[in-house]
Amino acid sequence: MMNASAGTDLDSRPVRAIADESSRVHRPALGHAGLIWTLVRTDFKARYHGTFGGFLWALLKPLSMFIVLMGVFSFLFASDPTYKLDLIVGLFLWDFFAEGTKTGLTSLHARGYLLTKARVPCWILVVTSISNAAITLAVFCVVIVVFLTGAGRPPSVASLVAFAAYCVALAAIVVGFALASSGLFLRYRDLNQVWDVVAQAGFFFAPVIYPLGILPERYHIYLYLWPPTPIIEFSRAALVTGVVPSTTANIYLLADAAICLLTGILIFRRLSPRAAEYV
Repeated sequence: MMNASAGTDLDSRPVRAIADESSRVHRPALGHAGLIWTLVRTDFKARYHGTFGGFLWALLKPLSMFIVLMGVFSFLFASDPTYKLDLIVGLFLWDFFAEGTKTGLTSLHARGYLLTKARVPCWILVVTSISNAAITLAVFCVVIVVFLTGAGRPPSVASLVAFAAYCVALAAIVVGFALASSGLFLRYRDLNQVWDVVAQAGFFFAPVIYPLGILPERYHIYLYLWPPTPIIEFSRAALVTGVVPSTTANIYLLADAAICLLTGILIFRRLSPRAAEYV
């Protein structure tokens, strides 16, 4: 009985906090800021509640993958002096993409109870669902910059600005996907299984564990159609080799991110008005 009561109190705490936040707000702009902070804080606490490692678990997954993959593939790419750095950059960026799209896809379904218990705009539930993945990526950005500086390879200001822009572009792609897929998932529940297969295949399709240069150049264009590929390649170029991609390449990447985001917004605006009916 005590455990059941405690579980009920823990589950209802976010609803009460969000409802209180909503009742205090008279202007949408102020309300959105308060609701976003409440959801991000609640999601962060709920995810690591009761664990000894806490937020460190979010970093251990890509780090453990890095150790395993480095042990396997470092022999194949021993001639590449930057392979280890390229691998860890690719893994963390991919982890954000995979984690953000996965949680974003099921965000409305997982938080559907809030649609009937509090006046929460649907898009806030979707966008804040990727907050944990975004926090992990932000911590990684700081760690990799400190590591490169300590190793005597500090990135230039231009490289840091470019890398920050690439992270923003990746976040826009993830948000666009999350907005579109979250509404579709309420109607087509098989979408979750389909995306799991696509993401698993996409890990090997993107140049995460191998250098893009090992493939014939005529195939590169097909890999660049997969959104994580240009993000990973451009980030490696800016951080590891210190070379910022050309203006044309950056424009292509920004256009790709903008298209993904706008497409997601349009699909979400069409589906979200009836979201509560399908929860």
